[in-house]
Amino acid sequence: MGKGKKAGKRLTKRQLAEMLQEFFSSQPGRTLTFKEIFRALKLNTHPLKMQAIDIMEEMTWDDTLAKVSDSSYRLNTAGQVQEGVFQRKSNGKNSVIPADSDKPIFVSERNSMGALTGDRVKFSFMARRVNHIKEAQVIEILERKKDTFVGRLKVDKDMAYLIPQSDVLAHNIIIPRRKVKGGKTDDKAVVRVTQWPDEERKSPVGEVVDILGQTGDNDVEMNTILAQYGLPYKYPKAVEDAANKITGEITPKDLAEREDFRNVFTCTIDPRDAKDFDDALSIRLLDGNGKEIDINSPQHPTPKRYEVGVHIADVSHYVTEGSIIDKEAVKRATSIYLVDRTIPMLPEHLCNFVCSLRPDEEKLAYSVIFTLDDEADVKASRIVHTVIRSNRRYAYEEVQQLLEVNGVVDGTGEPAPRPGKGGYKGENALLLVTLDRLAKQLRAKRFKNGAVKFDREELHFDIDAEGKPTRCYFKRSMDANKLIEEFMLLANRTVAESVGNVKKGKKAKTLPYRVHDNPDPQKMETLRQFISKFGYKVKTDGTKGAMARSINKLMDECEGKREGKLIQTVALRAMMKAKYTTHNIGHFGLAFDYYTHFTSPIRRYPDTMVHRLLTRYAEGGRSANEKHCEELCEHCSEMELIAQNAERDSIKYKMVEFMSDKLGQVFDAHISGITSYGVYAEIDENHCEGMIPMRDLDDDYYEFDERNFCLVGRRRHHKYQLGDAIRIQVARANLEKKQLDFTLSE
Repeated sequence: MGKGKKAGKRLTKRQLAEMLQEFFSSQPGRTLTFKEIFRALKLNTHPLKMQAIDIMEEMTWDDTLAKVSDSSYRLNTAGQVQEGVFQRKSNGKNSVIPADSDKPIFVSERNSMGALTGDRVKFSFMARRVNHIKEAQVIEILERKKDTFVGRLKVDKDMAYLIPQSDVLAHNIIIPRRKVKGGKTDDKAVVRVTQWPDEERKSPVGEVVDILGQTGDNDVEMNTILAQYGLPYKYPKAVEDAANKITGEITPKDLAEREDFRNVFTCTIDPRDAKDFDDALSIRLLDGNGKEIDINSPQHPTPKRYEVGVHIADVSHYVTEGSIIDKEAVKRATSIYLVDRTIPMLPEHLCNFVCSLRPDEEKLAYSVIFTLDDEADVKASRIVHTVIRSNRRYAYEEVQQLLEVNGVVDGTGEPAPRPGKGGYKGENALLLVTLDRLAKQLRAKRFKNGAVKFDREELHFDIDAEGKPTRCYFKRSMDANKLIEEFMLLANRTVAESVGNVKKGKKAKTLPYRVHDNPDPQKMETLRQFISKFGYKVKTDGTKGAMARSINKLMDECEGKREGKLIQTVALRAMMKAKYTTHNIGHFGLAFDYYTHFTSPIRRYPDTMVHRLLTRYAEGGRSANEKHCEELCEHCSEMELIAQNAERDSIKYKMVEFMSDKLGQVFDAHISGITSYGVYAEIDENHCEGMIPMRDLDDDYYEFDERNFCLVGRRRHHKYQLGDAIRIQVARANLEKKQLDFTLSE
């Protein structure tokens, strides 16, 4: 074998190809890097290494090898016929992702058998054409991902059909007249496919399942978005009836089993329009002996310790595993927040009344109680079932105003100055200002330990009684929001550590973790090359902490600069998505080795899972079934992404609706995105985003430079780049497609 060859000996291409073939064949299933290959075959000269790389590319081309990354390969042991998941694209660039890979293979429309996104298919590789990409053809659809579709009805005398809302189907769905369920032309409807296309018939045949209502009605359009993603738009009556039987009465047995916090100052801080209060904070100021200080006493001593309680609605006390309510909660996995409504995970009676930590009502909670010193170092913590009574319900704006009245300047990260002789101004001011100071100290430590600093703004709308948007604006996270966020992060981390952080040699019990992997190395390299043009630097490897601090430094350096938003956008693209799993790898963005979701069981199912497992383990129970937990984690991660897509669609719809009476108007804007088919621009005044199609950039032939996020004119070399200031005119507002089109204004 090649290991015996001498380092300097010249090899023919054929000899080297045989060596590589033999080497890979001897190690099936193993991914081998360039470094390992060169060392094993003693390829010590640059020409030999380059020739080996060329040969491996050719071996990949004819499917002998599979390319795992830019610098690693493995022997391709898969056959010509494989299984995978189909991905349909509206531009015809369909693909299939093999079961044992994440690399898509092109499938032309004529070879797709009408497969849709998410369908599990059997496919075969087609003969490779010279200088063409690898292609596959679908030979069997094994399992359909979905069979119901949403769209607009067209009803004729003898026949009806559904025009689907999105481009997932190549043809409209034919509906026999008797299966229309009373629907009329232009009604939005949900249709189930009963016969899929075959060789004789290109269009699917279906039946109406539900009529949503007339196109253009606000409720109909919001329900259409939900139905399009397969999300529920109404609550099953049987589940609501089961929930309505739960009284929420607290029994003497409940009180005997719980720590009593009813006489400790407790409050909720939430958005002004919130109805489900799933978290509350309590605080006690303690002296040097650990005794509570009476803050109403004029001569009270200076606090030495602080007992902060993070109290979470005890949903699992009321929703038992396997019950009808639990089964519906599992299916939904998350509450969905559209622009003008919330589609709750739990029935309204539970989430807004029984479980909600409403003021002046005794409530059952699952709590993490912390003892902190003056530097916000955690001296002790415990996780306990409690009974609480919230003294006050605050909106974020109220707490923010109280903090600012007492000298807090929002966004500086500085706590309120020490009070004068009269003390702090406002009801419960000392307690709230103390919570804010401790939260800011916790936040500063988190960033010092390597947490990533992305302060993102969120688009919000003011909506009138008919659901029409009257104002569009960015909402920024204030100090009051960050106060709550910091204590929730601390509680989530503490809960995860209590189960996951075990002594060496011991296996941790099963728990759903919220994990966030390290940034994508290739995307980080793209970021590094991109920002170097502006004179910035960033670390693309090294320890997690070093990379995070480097990203934070970059964010600080470019903040307020013309290129700042652009750099933040590119940096965000390099980040991986957080997800739920029982396999803990830590959380890169937060710089936590252990992290989970415990603080929102009213609106997230993984939090309910965590509550149940904590109770089980506290009672000495065995570790839960890992496979079952992992399946639930995967389902919750998937539903979270689907809910986010629905939420984005509702924002897009309201954005187009808001701009639909402004056709022809001219606005200052900046380029917010660049693709091969056009330029996205965000209006500076109201933050609405639309697209300037490539066909409207008719002064030159523009080429898309993906690496540098810009379009460059071939003749005049004019450049459109992310962040550039432009003037746009509103050209089209298509509500059906949720699409806003701009043209460049002279």
